[in-house]
Amino acid sequence: MTEIYVPVLHFFENGNPFTGSAGSLRFLLKPSEERIHVTVWRGPYCLEKSQVETEGEFPLSAEGRQELLSWLESLREPE
Repeated sequence: MTEIYVPVLHFFENGNPFTGSAGSLRFLLKPSEERIHVTVWRGPYCLEKSQVETEGEFPLSAEGRQELLSWLESLREPE
């Protein structure tokens, strides 16, 4: 199983949002101030055409990025 890709911290520090996927898991990462907000949904469609499954927030820090990755991995379905 490949690791879920999340950009480096500097990417978010510059205010950039990021969308990613792993299997049927889809996610949107949006930085705001000192946090990264995560929206998660499943399926083949974009967020606007899907139902949000869960949301979370993590500190905009190296530790927060690692917590975010671990959380996304816990939501991932086995391949």
